[in-house]
Amino acid sequence: MKIAILGAGHMGAWLTEELCWHHEVMVHDSDLLKMKYFIKVHRALSIDEFAKFEPELFINCVPLGYTLEAFDAVLPLLPKTCIISDIASVKTGFKEYYEQAGRPFVSSHPMFGPTLANIRDLQEESAIIISESNREGASFFRDFYSSLKIRIFEYSFEEHDKTVAYSLATPFASTMVFAACMKKQDAPGTNFKRHLTIAKGLLSEDDRLLTEIMFNPRTIRQLELINSKLTYLTHIIRQRDYEEMKKFLDSLRANIGE
Repeated sequence: MKIAILGAGHMGAWLTEELCWHHEVMVHDSDLLKMKYFIKVHRALSIDEFAKFEPELFINCVPLGYTLEAFDAVLPLLPKTCIISDIASVKTGFKEYYEQAGRPFVSSHPMFGPTLANIRDLQEESAIIISESNREGASFFRDFYSSLKIRIFEYSFEEHDKTVAYSLATPFASTMVFAACMKKQDAPGTNFKRHLTIAKGLLSEDDRLLTEIMFNPRTIRQLELINSKLTYLTHIIRQRDYEEMKKFLDSLRANIGE
């Protein structure tokens, strides 16, 4: 298959390097240096080269928040039969955009980032394919993710954003609060060092990506839940209520399946 990829950030570069061994791939990034080390790949100096390439699949990997704008710029250059796709972490507005575009599409979301995941062993990682996607496009990504032993889930656009608010925004918010309260530790314990590693990995991600995930309309409900639990824990600690703390810890173990 002929595949055009726009954006050579963490995920765009990963997709380019994985797909180029079994497909003919052309990639473009506004920062041309990001394409410097690609092999077995057509490196486009501008998106105009996509027109001559005539891809069968276009994967939009620009930073979240610019995705729909990038589609507007590229769609006139693509064949009408080209399947268009995104890997955005938040899908707000995407369903409506695809409906008005009138083109075959597939929307998916690799639920991991190359900065934290072991890209050589992804069998513990997950990916979501949007159920409203074009059958051929969904089949392509299902086969691709399966070849890497990535676990695949199928959700609607709405179900996806609810899941992301829970599975991404909640730990992101917790990590951000940890970093906000950070003080230099001369003798850090094991748990502290683990949390610090997670925080450094999270904050190495693109600011726009982090912002858009936190601005998911469904994130507020999760933050309100976090605040309520912190208020409850604060009350227990202030009262030095051993019985209530035992109940709280038991509920936590039940939540995580312990």
